[in-house]
Amino acid sequence: MPRARPRLFYGWWVVVTSALALFLGPTPIVVFSFGVFLKPLMKEFHSGRGAVSLAFTLHNAIVAFGLPFAGRLVDQFGARRVILPSTFAVGFILLSTYFCSGRIWELYLFYVALGVAGCGTAPVSYCDVISHWFDRYRGLALGFMMFGLGAGALIMPSAAQYLTARFGWRLAFGIFGAAILVITAPVVTIFLKERPEPLGLLPDGTLHIVTASPRPDDDLGMSWGEAWRAPTFWLLFCAFILVSASVQGCLAHIAAIFADRGTPARAAALATSLFGGGLLVGRTGSGYLLDRFFAPRVAALIFCCAAGGIALLRITSSQELAFVAAFFIGLGLGAEVDIMAYLTTRYFGLRSFGAIYGFIFAGFVLAGGLGALLMGAAFDATGSYALMLTLLCIVTLIGAALMMRLPPYRFRVTPPGESGTELETLPSEA
Repeated sequence: MPRARPRLFYGWWVVVTSALALFLGPTPIVVFSFGVFLKPLMKEFHSGRGAVSLAFTLHNAIVAFGLPFAGRLVDQFGARRVILPSTFAVGFILLSTYFCSGRIWELYLFYVALGVAGCGTAPVSYCDVISHWFDRYRGLALGFMMFGLGAGALIMPSAAQYLTARFGWRLAFGIFGAAILVITAPVVTIFLKERPEPLGLLPDGTLHIVTASPRPDDDLGMSWGEAWRAPTFWLLFCAFILVSASVQGCLAHIAAIFADRGTPARAAALATSLFGGGLLVGRTGSGYLLDRFFAPRVAALIFCCAAGGIALLRITSSQELAFVAAFFIGLGLGAEVDIMAYLTTRYFGLRSFGAIYGFIFAGFVLAGGLGALLMGAAFDATGSYALMLTLLCIVTLIGAALMMRLPPYRFRVTPPGESGTELETLPSEA
């Protein structure tokens, strides 16, 4: 017979652990802080912006192509067995900057190694863990977990700037690596539990008596092959890559857009902060809404807000309205990663979540890089961002429209009071 529910469900400690790991992890340190390290690396390696930026491009390409494989490892061996060695590897690789000389190939090797190790610590692995711990509150839990990544995007660049100015880029990377080994790795080792069943719990905190260890394939869900052939998969994939290209393209060039309009550097920095504020609101706000409303409608609404922000950035000459635009564009980027994970679980279940979500997330990463590239190429060709902003607004609206084409959930929460499993299987797609 079920026992009383504990005062604080352990799953929320798993959320806090995952948020900390994403906050003090490779994405905020390597990706969001790259601009801080750009000039010191140019000076160290006697190279131009293009040559140094190639290291960042190599890193992102490795992550994008490695995520589906990391997802398959998560499905086969469990998230914990992927996350822990990857976390230690990232920490030691960051410490290895002490041995870098002034040869540019060593910088490329450094970023490639970080890309390989970082695949296992990407949101894909942690979303898999959270999705096993939560069902009815899955959206909110994912939102709080992603809050750690958003906070890292705001705080880590400033921390990197301070450490680089005071100690140099090598020691800055080394300090981050030591922090991962001393803080992140032990916390994840102690507190990150993959599933609630070994602790005598069910998702969302219901207690039960464990008679046998659950098998990984006990989860309801579609295989990778079944998902690949489902029309819903391609609707989701196309919607997310369209919106990713738009909002990440704007993110990469938003400071330049403000600078071209004669905005002072301090005000341009404020616009970037407002973008980050929108990202944080999107992280947590979307999670709250996903548990209460049909997720594709929530996604369509948020994507329309992002499209409105892009349109406003295109037409306005007011600095105040441009700040509002930056916030709404950040809102779209902040919500997109949460919505991707949530909809993947609702349409394909948890059986092959790692492989399916890893593929979609890889498309998200590549599309973001392509959006930034197209923004720059369009400006070089026309001397203005106007045309590209117009096209990105249209593309984002197309992504919102694709969301409205999604069918009812295939795997949905059983309403309270009904008997049966926590995750109900609906009829297959035609």
